[in-house]
Amino acid sequence: MKHLHSTLAIILLAALIIVIVITLANYFGNKGYNRKIALIGLISAHLQLVIGLIVYFTSALGFSSFSGSNMKVASSRFYFLEHPLMMIIAIILITIGYSKSKKIANPKKANQTVLIFYIIALILILSRIPYPITGWSIFN
Repeated sequence: MKHLHSTLAIILLAALIIVIVITLANYFGNKGYNRKIALIGLISAHLQLVIGLIVYFTSALGFSSFSGSNMKVASSRFYFLEHPLMMIIAIILITIGYSKSKKIANPKKANQTVLIFYIIALILILSRIPYPITGWSIFN
């Protein structure tokens, strides 16, 4: 499951970058809002969340290690608190951005909404990928 979670992370990052680039091109090209493109980011984020929750609740570094003594250990705190919390916040932002953009009639504003929420989510995701601790890389 951890391998699947890592593989889906690469897919999520690629999907978010693709969505942001296409939406940026639509925004500056005064083209219509493409809801299907934004949906790719939403689906990949939610799929990653489901697998991540399974890993979190079945892993020794997940929910079972939630204790005061583990808060003092940076790598333990990262896995059971910082990483999951930041990823959940990022996925909430992606969901809000997608949902708000569906309700906006003006295509430029809809594109802008997706851009803002998806870029913030991408920054949050990139800030809490476990590469400093595990040597995570797209080449592993």
